[in-house]
Amino acid sequence: MSRITRLTKDQVTAEVREKFEQIGAVRGNVPNMFRVYAHRPEILKTMMAHMDAVTNTGTVPVRTKELVATLVSRINSCEY
Repeated sequence: MSRITRLTKDQVTAEVREKFEQIGAVRGNVPNMFRVYAHRPEILKTMMAHMDAVTNTGTVPVRTKELVATLVSRINSCEY
């Protein structure tokens, strides 16, 4: 099975490195999904905007949204 590599901050452009720093400031680290999307900076940028809209808007607390995402992942046997 082929795999897409997870890029590190040393392997990306300055623009993507800045995005990594933004993600790290909010989450405490840069999750692998963002490191994979870094292969396509234009997709990383739009994905970050989507995640921000889903996570940081509405009336449901962020923690509850994260718990729901974790529960759905477990129910579907989608381990991280």
